[in-house]
Parts: sequence; structure tokens; C-alpha cells
Amino acid sequence: MAEAQLEEQVALVIDAVRASARQGTRLVTVDGFSGSGKSRIADAVGLALVAPVLTLEELYPGWDGLAAAVPPAVDWIARPLAEGRPARWWPWDWTRNARTGARELAPTPVVLLEGCGAGATALRPYTDIAVWVECDPATRDRRLRARPDWPGYAPFRARWAAQEDAWHARERTRERADLVIVNR
Repeated sequence: MAEAQLEEQVALVIDAVRASARQGTRLVTVDGFSGSGKSRIADAVGLALVAPVLTLEELYPGWDGLAAAVPPAVDWIARPLAEGRPARWWPWDWTRNARTGARELAPTPVVLLEGCGAGATALRPYTDIAVWVECDPATRDRRLRARPDWPGYAPFRARWAAQEDAWHARERTRERADLVIVNR
């Protein structure tokens, strides 16, 4: 049953991508709160479309960096791809608390960018399909606690959740999404 639900979610995103008429790279953003299932859906769509999936987790400069990840996402990933140039970004090393060596991605027909903040207003001019993944708080919390990286995330959960709440209230990312997926 859960697999069928994922297949239906993936089909919705793929249909939206196929309906997009843009030439060059089509950017699909997948946003939502932590634990909503953004990565799972983005990875499944990427697999189905043979499209790369980039994560904002590589751009957040630490646990207080949700908003700070958006300008690099625009400058290093979205704008270059829209202009037909390779994306080039410097991932955040969470252990060293510093940027690491550059990664690069040549333009492809579709690129998915997932993570809290991916539906940002600043990214919208470069976004073909903005997806919001909706999930109730209790389910999100249960999923987060089941993740293998929970012990490292747990001490920062409240701090990160406060940023998410403020960010999504200000940016109204759910309201501005092209496609809302309810993920149970």
C-alpha cells in the first residue's frame, strides 16, 4: 500500500514535469518540513526520470543556516543551470563546520533540488515545478526519530524546527507551490 502511494506521488510530479514546456534544464524543487518525506519523493522522481537530485542539506552552513542556504542555491545551482551553464557548489562539511571542495553538475533535462527552503521566493524565477510535501507533525516526528542520523540531529531539532516555522510562515512556500503532495 505504501509503495502504491509513493508511485502515485511520483506520477504526479512526473506529469507536472512533462507538462512543463521550458527548453534546457527544468528545475523541480521539493520543499516541506523535516520528516515530511521530501528526500524519499525527490529520490524516487529522480530515479524514474534519470535526473540528479541535489539537496539543500549540502548548502546549509550549519544548524542555524536554513535561510543562508538560499542565496548559494540561486547563485551556484539554479541560475547557472537556467543559463545553460554547469552548477558548481561547495558542500558544507557538518563535521568540520566549513565548506569543502567544489562539486559540479552539467546541465541536464531535469534537476531536482530538495530540502527545507527549496520553495523559496528567490528560487521561483528558476523553478519549473515547486512541490510541497505535506505531512502531519506526529508522523514527521516519528520518521525523524527512526532515521539513522537522529542521534546527531536530536540536540538541534527544536532549533531547526523554529527556523522551519519562521521560514515557511514568511515565504508561504506551501501556498505558492505548484503541486502539494499529502504524504502519510
